[in-house]
Amino acid sequence: MIALEFTLKFIACIALVDFLSGFFHWLEDAYGHPDWPITGWWITRPNILHHHDARHFTQHSWLHSADVLLVMGGITLAVSYWLGWLNWMTWLVVLVGVNANEFHKWAHRSKAENGKLITFLQRMRLLQTPAHHAQHHRDGKNTHYCVVTNFLNPIVDAIRLWDLLEWVVFCICGVKRRVDPSVGIPKAAPV
Repeated sequence: MIALEFTLKFIACIALVDFLSGFFHWLEDAYGHPDWPITGWWITRPNILHHHDARHFTQHSWLHSADVLLVMGGITLAVSYWLGWLNWMTWLVVLVGVNANEFHKWAHRSKAENGKLITFLQRMRLLQTPAHHAQHHRDGKNTHYCVVTNFLNPIVDAIRLWDLLEWVVFCICGVKRRVDPSVGIPKAAPV
């Protein structure tokens, strides 16, 4: 019974990280503006570049790719500690979360670049596969935001969660989704 409970909590943590990766990916794609003072240069511009050249960010170091996530992870750990919620599940969510961009990079790299272990985990569908993530880079770039696994995107996209959230944002704030300048531009398929 303890093993089942641990397994279910572990899976729930991974699903939470996958969802959060999708939520923040959706936010930056839909509402990030390249001219905003901090996030425009730090987050939105690299994201737009990624949509123009999907493999560009695979050349970045882990630290360069994880800088924003490390800040968010540190804040999460500090707040969890302050609230008395710091436990193994919080650590797991933060550990996987600060590596979300690595999982994303792996979905853009070749098998040779990823090596046998990552390729095996992708083949077993435990990590997001390049074919699955490539669906995000098709015209529109408005689906398949979650970058850790293949499991959540079909569910979230089937219920049209991102469309619903965009409708809510529009109803509350009157703000429409930012048009991605790379939509409609022919490009090489992600590896």
